[in-house]
Amino acid sequence: MKIGIISLGCAKNLVDTENLLGLLQASGQEIVTSYADAEAIIINTCGFIESAKTEAINTILDTADLKEKNLKKLIVMGCLSQRYKPQLEEEMPEVDRFIAIDEYPQMGTILSEALGVKIANSYGKTPRILSGRPWMAYLRIADGCDNRCSYCAIPGIRGPMRSADEDELVSEAERLVKMGVKELNLIAQDSSRYGYDLDGQLHLSHLLKRLNAIEGIHWIRILYLYPDEIPDDLIATMKECEHVLPYFDIPVQHGSDRMLKAMSRRGSRRLILERCRKIRSELPDAVLRTTLICGFPGESEEDHQENLSMIREVGWDHLGAFTYSREEETPAYDLDDNVPYEEKKRRLDEVMSLQESISAGRLKGRIGEVQEVMVERYDNLTGMYVGRSALYAPDEVDGCVRFRSGKDHEPGDFAMVRISRSASHNLIGEEIG
Repeated sequence: MKIGIISLGCAKNLVDTENLLGLLQASGQEIVTSYADAEAIIINTCGFIESAKTEAINTILDTADLKEKNLKKLIVMGCLSQRYKPQLEEEMPEVDRFIAIDEYPQMGTILSEALGVKIANSYGKTPRILSGRPWMAYLRIADGCDNRCSYCAIPGIRGPMRSADEDELVSEAERLVKMGVKELNLIAQDSSRYGYDLDGQLHLSHLLKRLNAIEGIHWIRILYLYPDEIPDDLIATMKECEHVLPYFDIPVQHGSDRMLKAMSRRGSRRLILERCRKIRSELPDAVLRTTLICGFPGESEEDHQENLSMIREVGWDHLGAFTYSREEETPAYDLDDNVPYEEKKRRLDEVMSLQESISAGRLKGRIGEVQEVMVERYDNLTGMYVGRSALYAPDEVDGCVRFRSGKDHEPGDFAMVRISRSASHNLIGEEIG
């Protein structure tokens, strides 16, 4: 059967899509990239925030129009299905089957019935197929979350934290490296808590040491570290492991203790500042990234100013911020959303304006450095290669490095680049050596 896949949402969702691709290919189905050729389309949805839900609904409706042409079957899976399955089944009869995340262990049986073709019941056990750049892969080390932040619906969608088996993660990493992957990005809702659900101990350091020893691996990056679970031994491990990048993605959400408590966040402003100072003292080249929420219920101007002062004191390399929006089925949903949208937007603009100046200053400080850059593409318009150094996470969330070279490079190559200037969030230079 000719099957097309549409994947929406985060990198963790992408891993589910890649597991599905592996399952379908192992079952002898044909994966097509032209939806005009597809006899069936499976949409993997996000249902985390309102904008993601709107995107998912619009994608489903647009795809359903193909049923008037060649499309025979439309399947929807992912977070939206998990969260709203009964309502969706009632309101969207054009969809042949909604598959909740809880049903993934029976994926093969469900798809066999829905599509009318034989699909093996081995979802998650069949090697996944990378859907993006073959030199980079995400390695999901855990699913679900136990943190229960008051604004977040993830625990209700994905369930409690479930760490993956360490031996299986190492085996998957080895397989990915043999396929040509040079950069592994470790992901979870809370990567720093890896293994805690198994025996009450943090196991990320041990996992990193094993991954670092894999022959052929070049970069290992960790995404989503919580400030209260970045112990000294983890910092020491990242310092001693040559392939582990000193990139710390720490979503602190706010710089005010009062707001952190209202958000049900563990730790404090003091802890955030102390951990960031410790990281920079041990790893001078460390990159610090965070995300913040502006206008959470009850946020005062004083809280906002504390947020700004925390940004100044840490001097984040990269920062993303969002205005708060009520999300159903979260503890914060019933709070009085008493910060007007115009005020939320003003505070967001102030946060981002401050961060722009900090980021610009930190990037200017990089001028003259020689950085190792992973090549991702060639820009014919500028005649420059575009890639990423240790400073930048995948998917252009942080920026990129652009450089000129007298050599010919393929995507996935590495080049040593001397930085000559900065522009916006990007660095520009020339290959040396």
